[in-house]
Amino acid sequence: MFDDVAPTYDLTNTLLSFGQDRRWRKIVRDAVFPEAGQKILDLAAGTGASSVAFTGPDIKVVAGDFSEGMLAVGRKRHPEIEFVFADATQLPFADNEFDAVTISFGLRNVVNVDKALAEMFRVTKPGGRIVICEFSTVVNPVLKPLYEFYLKRVLPTLSAVATKAPDAYGYLSESILAWPNQRELGLMVSNAGYESVAYRNLTFGTVAIHRGLKPKAAAKKPAAKKTAAKKPAAKKPVAKKAAK
Repeated sequence: MFDDVAPTYDLTNTLLSFGQDRRWRKIVRDAVFPEAGQKILDLAAGTGASSVAFTGPDIKVVAGDFSEGMLAVGRKRHPEIEFVFADATQLPFADNEFDAVTISFGLRNVVNVDKALAEMFRVTKPGGRIVICEFSTVVNPVLKPLYEFYLKRVLPTLSAVATKAPDAYGYLSESILAWPNQRELGLMVSNAGYESVAYRNLTFGTVAIHRGLKPKAAAKKPAAKKTAAKKPAAKKPVAKKAAK
């Protein structure tokens, strides 16, 4: 499905989000906070539009996706990034390999979300972080029905105009409305093993960014040095009181 829309995928996302996707990517980058010497995994990376934000001097960025069509387009557009075919529920990476693992607008498409989060936890280094950017629940009761109207009526029409494969976006509205809210997703991230989990609402809650840290490995206590047993010192005789 995603192979068909790969060439126009990024432009379509910009149109359907009214340009907000660029702002969201910047905020995700700030949350990931890539630094020199780090290795970053960007899942559901598509053509690499989200991955580019993490590049920098001495920063290794790996873009993972399950669509070969997306990966092919990404490799042409961003040769500086390593693109890897990756199933989020069975990541082809070693344990504790990445300083940060991030996924934007892709976790919702995974069949087994808990398994995907467990895999992300596995490949995150102790002390490393997870950053999830995903559609969420509008918190304003006045705006919520308007947003649902946009999802059900306006979005299908726009996608039909903006892309040659509107069926690829047909599932979008239903998947967003069925997706766990901010608190529920936060609990799922915590249950995967991450700590200090928090979220930030963007654009009235239409999107939320969740963050968490993988606990650092408990420091091992140094083994006690064995020393030769010392002989007990000879007891000095107690002086007796002289008899009068």
